[in-house]
Amino acid sequence: MKKAPLFVVLVGFLALGSVASAQLSSSRKSSLLAPEPGTMDVEDMLKKPVTLKVLQESPIYTRSKMDQPLGSMAPGTLVKLVGLSDTAYRIRGRARHGDVSGWMRMADLLSPDPNLVPNLKKLHQRQTEVEALIAAKQIALGMTAEEVHASLGKPNRKSSKLSASGREEKLEYVVYDRIPQYSTGLDALGRPIQTVVYIKVETGSMSVNLKENVVESIEETKGNPLGSGGVKIVPGPIIFGW
Repeated sequence: MKKAPLFVVLVGFLALGSVASAQLSSSRKSSLLAPEPGTMDVEDMLKKPVTLKVLQESPIYTRSKMDQPLGSMAPGTLVKLVGLSDTAYRIRGRARHGDVSGWMRMADLLSPDPNLVPNLKKLHQRQTEVEALIAAKQIALGMTAEEVHASLGKPNRKSSKLSASGREEKLEYVVYDRIPQYSTGLDALGRPIQTVVYIKVETGSMSVNLKENVVESIEETKGNPLGSGGVKIVPGPIIFGW
């Protein structure tokens, strides 16, 4: 009996505002140092820098534990956000004695968005999930077109349409597997040896449907390319208010 296509629909994560999607690669590194335990780097996740304003004369510290003062920041100074912990921002800017990169208490800085910290944490979690999917060459509802391309490569077919409800795209992929073929022969001394050659065999196909650049549904048109785990879901791109 012919297997009916699996069709799963995700309610779109669509909203007005600037979208900060997970960057798949970046030549810009926020720091030469690895993040401290309990902290996260956020600079490379954002399409544009986040600027914070120093509210009052405030110390800046070398470490997130706030136990090694580095200098002092003047009121009104604008700084760039690099990372964060639960209670502090890691920033880059100009202290009274010169250019610095270090940690400041959140209460000493004015954020452009009251939901900045929770949204950055959501963005970091989303990026972690997306990077794991890409490494495994898998996709999920909620991914962007760029993330799908990074995971599966260029689609075999692509179509798009514009309507009053927005832009829709369909990406069609043929899925292949490498099947081993074994053969037995003799080496130069007449001893039996076994060799293996891998051949590329089509095992399935699927259509990835996007609305406003976000995967809304996935249809298995042949075989089971999504695997036994079925469809996966990640949060849609995070919306920031600045």
